[in-house]
Amino acid sequence: MKKFVYSFNEGSKDMKDLLGGKGANLAEMTKIGLPVPFGFTVTTEACNRYYDEGKKIGDDIVASIFEKLEELENTTGKKFGDVENPLLVSVRSGAKISMPGMMDTILNLGLNDQTVEGLAALTENPRFAYDSYRRFIQMFGDVVMEIAKTKFDAIFDAKKEEHGYEFDVDLTTEDLKEIIVGYKALVKEEMGRDFPQEPKDQLMEAIMAVFRSWNNDRAILYRQLNEIPDSIGTAVNVQSMVFGNMGETSGTGVAFTRSPVNGEKAIFGEFLVNAQGEDVVAGIRTPQPIAEMAQAFPEVYTEFTRIAELLEKHYTDMQDMEFTVERNKLFMLQTRNGKRTAPAAVKIAVDMQSEGLIDKETAVMRIEPAQIDQLLHPMFDAEELKEAEKLTKGLPASPGAATGQIYFNASDAETAVANGAKAILVRLETSPEDLAGMVAAEGILTARGGMTSHAAVVARGMGKCCVSGCAEIKVDEEAKELTIGEYVFKEGDYISLDGTAGDVLKGQIKTVPPELSGDFAEIMSWADEIRTLKIRTNADNPRDAKQAVEFGAEGIGLCRTEHMFFEEERIPAVRRMILADSEEERREALKFLLPYQKGDFKGIYEAMGDRPVTIRLLDPPLHEFLPHTDEEIKALSEQIGVPYEKLAKKTQELHEFNPMLGHRGCRLAVTYPEIAEMQAEAIIMAAIEVRKEQGLDIIPEIMIPLVGMRKELADVKATVVKTVEAVLEREGVKFDYLIGTMIEIPRAALTADEIAEEAEFFSFGTNDLTQMTFGFSRDDTGKIIKEYREKGIFDDDPFQSIDQVGVGKLVKMAVELGKQTRPSIKLGICGEHGGDPKSIEFCNAVGLQYVSCSPFRVPIARLAAAQAAIKQK
Repeated sequence: MKKFVYSFNEGSKDMKDLLGGKGANLAEMTKIGLPVPFGFTVTTEACNRYYDEGKKIGDDIVASIFEKLEELENTTGKKFGDVENPLLVSVRSGAKISMPGMMDTILNLGLNDQTVEGLAALTENPRFAYDSYRRFIQMFGDVVMEIAKTKFDAIFDAKKEEHGYEFDVDLTTEDLKEIIVGYKALVKEEMGRDFPQEPKDQLMEAIMAVFRSWNNDRAILYRQLNEIPDSIGTAVNVQSMVFGNMGETSGTGVAFTRSPVNGEKAIFGEFLVNAQGEDVVAGIRTPQPIAEMAQAFPEVYTEFTRIAELLEKHYTDMQDMEFTVERNKLFMLQTRNGKRTAPAAVKIAVDMQSEGLIDKETAVMRIEPAQIDQLLHPMFDAEELKEAEKLTKGLPASPGAATGQIYFNASDAETAVANGAKAILVRLETSPEDLAGMVAAEGILTARGGMTSHAAVVARGMGKCCVSGCAEIKVDEEAKELTIGEYVFKEGDYISLDGTAGDVLKGQIKTVPPELSGDFAEIMSWADEIRTLKIRTNADNPRDAKQAVEFGAEGIGLCRTEHMFFEEERIPAVRRMILADSEEERREALKFLLPYQKGDFKGIYEAMGDRPVTIRLLDPPLHEFLPHTDEEIKALSEQIGVPYEKLAKKTQELHEFNPMLGHRGCRLAVTYPEIAEMQAEAIIMAAIEVRKEQGLDIIPEIMIPLVGMRKELADVKATVVKTVEAVLEREGVKFDYLIGTMIEIPRAALTADEIAEEAEFFSFGTNDLTQMTFGFSRDDTGKIIKEYREKGIFDDDPFQSIDQVGVGKLVKMAVELGKQTRPSIKLGICGEHGGDPKSIEFCNAVGLQYVSCSPFRVPIARLAAAQAAIKQK
């Protein structure tokens, strides 16, 4: 019979698919003899079955849960619902892949009006017992009954205000009893029923609520952002409670074996005396640094540091641990591989390799390619930073520089960013409900919460700048005001955050590109040793080409010539060429453009040295170079002295209902061969001059776009070859050059064997290939794709990550057919997928020789290509 529930002593760290990350690691810690409160895990398969069976838990699973509950009672010597010695449990989610703060947790489950009295008598600490009960009612009410947390907070805060208390711990036992009465009345009012008193009912409702939380909005958004499949489900961990809120000899904390901010090798974390775990994570109280635990609990701290070191060596990775101290006894509640910033990830990987904990390949696999993007984000200009006014200092929770306008809630920040603003999200403390606003914002500032609060952990995972626990700021979220000293900032005012130093600064501050050296250079050199795919860039000017070379590009896979045509001094000549009545007039206009094009190509060749450069002939339809409105046509008429009527008529003639499938690409060169002649001459003349002036061995690669038939390619190729040979003869030189095509029409992929008779290289233009294969217009289907993703029709946006089943099949077929005809054919990809790690893995698998992507994605591609090579081994 299939097993759906496992005790902690039945699992191991290798069972993450079934037990989730948290359950597998609790089992592993139990196995290696660490002080873990006993419990059991309801598997991810039970979660998936819950959804398959219409949000119901099967009788067999219920029976298994109560069987394990009995085992837990026997192990702890406590009984669920017993008045004399009550067993209390926590109920926590735990997916295979860590999703901090995205799903729900319930503590102190098993308390009711009778067991709370038993707990008070047993512990001789009534205040602790009633504090635990009020926490349980609030969490159960929020998570299971879906009563807004703010309604409970209002009752709680009103009681503090009534007595003028500053801290939660100032509340007396009587105060807590009154709060509980208020909470229960709220539940009755909202739900039309009393708060449940039967612990077994509480348990089953809580388990179902955790399963439901797998599909709450924030969990779905988090999965989309981190490309986590919806199908894996979450496990539920039911664990006997230990209490950090039993007075001054108890506490709770979160710690990392190394700094998740900068990777420094030292215990990093925070703890609170007389608190439960949620107080640290939610940022309700600003905790103390972990080092101060040595004074509060010296023996416990010594044991904790020993366990931390043991866990890091056992998992050979930086660990994120949650622990509780109950009456000077340490309990480990969780360990997992810790979320970290990109700089920390790089430093930890390089340090662990040098310490002999991991090898180079493991170090390279430890960096998420998408994280590299964080290292490429700008920093504040040092000179401007010197002049900036520092308003206050908080905790440097997540590094980076952020400038933007203040917004006080997630939805306002989202709206502002959608309208083109840069936002700084300012909150008293963030909660999981703020995720969408955190994603949209440039940076996050909170008044409360420490280095392990929700804001800090989530911001670090996303690479967002964050300053947390900024005690000197006053945030009025209702009035939408931020007060810092003498300054009052309103919504829309500018501030800047330095997440590396923890500074909050006045106004906007200029940013500059980062420097990439040290550990980053080291790990990238390992990636370059390992990968087999070459990495090129898409660049249309020398500036982008130079930037890409600095980031490690080994050539240009796509240089788009149309961008050069739009420059101010050239566009009149381009328009004269389009409006010409005869070939002679067109050639005259093109003659004017020739030196400009040659200069462009020279600059690019010089920037790239002897690295290969693929230049694509003109691709877009000609109407894109003409004005569209009456006002623009009149202005152009006056500027170039062509009658308005003629201009308007020509614009109308060139208008296409579907230009994407119209007169563009190689079709332009078939109709107007003189355009291809001018561009071919410019390419070859630039190569001749740079070869002479700099002694570089340049082999031009000329790409003919949008080919669908061999004869089409043969026609344009003949024009290009004739021009190039004529120029070489005229200049008295001889060198190799390549002519190839872009595979972006499905027919080209299907007949690649024929096309390879003419093409010496294929470059897959997967942007257009995706559009044509799906029949989607990339520019018009954003909303459709969003809905398809929400409904699970698409796992990924096919314009961001290559559709391996359909579009990928065409690419694979074209590679195989092309090689049959021309075994030496060069094969690459230049669509935007060239910078996507999943697509790069696919390109490596199907035998492409290079990927090409935008300059800032080159380091990501280098790392992803190395990881693809490691996986394929």
